[in-house]
Amino acid sequence: MRNLLTLADLTSAEIERIFSITEDLKNKYQKGLREPLLPGRMMVLVFEKPSLRTRVSFEAGMVHLGGSSMFLGTDAGFGRRESVADFARVLGEYADVVVIRANRHQTAVDMAKYCSCSVINGLTDFGHPCQALADLYTIGELVGNLSGHTLAWIGDANNVARSLAVGCGKLGLRLAMATPKGYQFDEKSLAWIRQQAPKLDLFVTTDPAEAVRDAVAIYTDVWASMGQESERDVRRQAFAAYQVNAELMSRAQRGAFFMHCLPARRGEEVTDEVIDGPQSVVIQQAANRMHVQKGILAWMLGREGAKG
Repeated sequence: MRNLLTLADLTSAEIERIFSITEDLKNKYQKGLREPLLPGRMMVLVFEKPSLRTRVSFEAGMVHLGGSSMFLGTDAGFGRRESVADFARVLGEYADVVVIRANRHQTAVDMAKYCSCSVINGLTDFGHPCQALADLYTIGELVGNLSGHTLAWIGDANNVARSLAVGCGKLGLRLAMATPKGYQFDEKSLAWIRQQAPKLDLFVTTDPAEAVRDAVAIYTDVWASMGQESERDVRRQAFAAYQVNAELMSRAQRGAFFMHCLPARRGEEVTDEVIDGPQSVVIQQAANRMHVQKGILAWMLGREGAKG
């Protein structure tokens, strides 16, 4: 039984294997074939936070694989009506895999500790591994081998950035981060990232133009994530110079791609001109959430049915 709470749970070879399965399943999907690799398997989604892409991509992916899914929101009483331990122990008797979207990362850790089935992190305050895997897979589709390329991250050193940093280190992609002081990774986060991905080539600056100089892709996210709404005005001031606009895109490699995990606050971290422009691959990213998660499920539940 395997869990995916952070990308530290996967080796480089395992990520590549998931990507190989993803490619096979995506190619078949585009030809109209939805291979029922997981008949009779049950996935339960336990969400404390709202979701579009994570929920729909996982549910659609499991249907394509021949399994079933069930969504549990706050009405299930998770962590309130009964303890996480009791909830997880019972849920493990019903499900083959649980996808949890939690306010606190420790909640996902506790779920995995007490649950007798596999647990996947669908987003916590600490990381978003499924998003990062889909992002890295998307870059690979666009440029081929990731090694030797630079991904520029513009904005907050948040949960998505933390997951991307580990993924970049495991797959050989250089990461250049432009983040204002006070919002960069703290020493504890940096130490954890270095421990999990010692080969990471990380460049940190406060200058967005410097970060994008050699970038093949430019990635940003909202300045105030879920749970940080009270900080929004302060963050808007701190990140005002970190908007991804046409001028910043022009400073990257010619034809550099624009990436965003969505939802976006248009006019803040990105302009309409960029997110709707020809260099934007945000919809390809979103689509690949489903394909990569199908790869994760097929790999994790041990019935891949894929090439390689």
